[in-house]
Amino acid sequence: MVNEKIAEGDNVLLYLDARRTYMLKIQAGQTFHTHKGYLKLDELIGRDYGEPIKSSLGIYFTTLKPALTDYIMKSSRNTQIIYPKDAALIVMFSGIGPGSRVVESGTGTGSLTTALAHYVGPTGKVYTYELRSEFQKNAAKNLQRSKLIDHVEMKSGDVTQGIEERDVDAVILDLAVPWLVVPHAYEALKPSGILVSFSPTIDQVVRTTEVLKETGFVFIETIECMMRGMQVERGKTRPQTLMTGHTGYITHARKILKLPQQEPTPEPIAEASPGLALEEPLETAEEESKTDQSC
Repeated sequence: MVNEKIAEGDNVLLYLDARRTYMLKIQAGQTFHTHKGYLKLDELIGRDYGEPIKSSLGIYFTTLKPALTDYIMKSSRNTQIIYPKDAALIVMFSGIGPGSRVVESGTGTGSLTTALAHYVGPTGKVYTYELRSEFQKNAAKNLQRSKLIDHVEMKSGDVTQGIEERDVDAVILDLAVPWLVVPHAYEALKPSGILVSFSPTIDQVVRTTEVLKETGFVFIETIECMMRGMQVERGKTRPQTLMTGHTGYITHARKILKLPQQEPTPEPIAEASPGLALEEPLETAEEESKTDQSC
């Protein structure tokens, strides 16, 4: 198997240590400066990913091919991002894969959009709604850098007023009032389609869950994911002092088809059995009794 070489225009993750990594685009004639010396980017072209390169101060950096998590964590931010730990669960709960059609709102930095686009490609599509144009422009830059923009249709619109798409596989929500979108998501989803909502507060979760139950969703579940790293060293291994704690709650549910409303069934009318006489009226019986007594 031939190793992939670094080419001009590629993105490279320069690794110094676990805390210091740098994402850059390789351009001939450019120089990248760090506190550990500078690197001439020309020298990276034609090298293998994973190969070390020495800076002007003699410090070695390693050239790595960026992974999906790198594109998410290195996103240009003008708002809070969805962290990989939550994005991974959202993707798994949504059930999406190559060829899936997904509606997302709001786009924000495009970090979650990047993850969704990665998994629906190359034949699927993410329709992502965002009201603020400055967020949309920044998200587009992040998606272009990850080379996933072709799998995304960026839309300006308020999903609390409606969703244009129909028969989509999943609807992903990351906005302040997800419960207002639930009825529109129901109309957009195909039968058994999945809705996933990310909310930072439990009050949002409660209101969303109530509307999910009223609208026609089942299998409703809310989880919280907290991630703790480990400091690994022989004889000193222990949990890290700092951890990624609460970021948000993830609620997911599945659409079912509603039963049609039925008209009430009328009460059956009693009929006489064949060959049996109906009971005589009370008045007739009394008259016959009087006649017998007179005789």
